[in-house]
Amino acid sequence: MYIPASYRETDRTVLLDFLAAHPLGVLVSGTSGGERGLYATHLPLHVDRERGVLQGHLARANPHVGHLAALASGERVLAIFSGADAYITPTWYPSKQEHGKVVPTWNFSAVHVHGAVTLHDDPSFLLAHLHRLTDTHEATQPKAWAVDDAPADFIAQQMRAIVGIEIAIDVLEGKFKMSQNRSHADIDGVIAGLGASGAAPDVVADMIARKPVR
Repeated sequence: MYIPASYRETDRTVLLDFLAAHPLGVLVSGTSGGERGLYATHLPLHVDRERGVLQGHLARANPHVGHLAALASGERVLAIFSGADAYITPTWYPSKQEHGKVVPTWNFSAVHVHGAVTLHDDPSFLLAHLHRLTDTHEATQPKAWAVDDAPADFIAQQMRAIVGIEIAIDVLEGKFKMSQNRSHADIDGVIAGLGASGAAPDVVADMIARKPVR
């Protein structure tokens, strides 16, 4: 990923926090068979900080399972995670009035994870994974659902239809493009413009947090 220095984030804790807060990733790998290409699957991925891995599962019917199984030992996959984003109009820049040398852009945040992938068919792995994934995302519900709320034979049937995956977190790349390359006046203009529109409060919060100290 192309990351200018002003947008680069290297703090591992910050990046892992981002993955936990934005768990829906895009898993990308090469394809197997005669015609080489790329294959992508959107799926929630759970961060295991202690072991340094991402865990998820794919439908067994998904062709991606076969593509991943055919990867050479140690070959890496890419998982892409996106955060808040917003269109930035140059009319918010005070510098537009000064010299007019401004153009539109887009503010966004993204983290890429590179690592080798392992497939898991073991029911004990799958059950533990489903408990972790469900417990994490049900934690904010007023009346949380648990895997054990469903009949055991039904859960066993569902598990036969999925394959677990585990991605070793070898490389973490973080890009937080929040107007850090602009003057303080232009940054404040964007914050004010976005704030007035009410369209992207998360971008406003990220811009305030990442406003450069000059």
